Amino acid sequence: MNWYLDVIKKYAVFNGRARRQEFWMFELFNFIIAVVLMIIGFALDFTLLSTLYSLAVFLPSLGVIVRRLHDTGRSGWWVLIGLVPIVGFIVLIVFAATEGDQHENAHGPNPKLAPAY
Repeated sequence: MNWYLDVIKKYAVFNGRARRQEFWMFELFNFIIAVVLMIIGFALDFTLLSTLYSLAVFLPSLGVIVRRLHDTGRSGWWVLIGLVPIVGFIVLIVFAATEGDQHENAHGPNPKLAPAY
């Protein structure tokens, strides 16, 4: 849950790097919360609940994928490839699953080597 909260704390941070674990744990918790809210929304006949949540986490989601792309040495603008139907989504998944640069790159030091705070 700390991974999810760390991304939320960096609400609209688009610089720096994000580890694979940070990205995937955020996506996992984001998915679980969205499904639970959708079920609750259907039970209460208030489907706007999941839509409001999606809007609330849009910028943190965008920020973490951009930081994840930075970790792999790519520009954050690569996120726009997700606009290409099907293929773009697959490419983003591959980029997100790729191991990050082992050394410092143009976007900052390796987050695996950064001291824990």
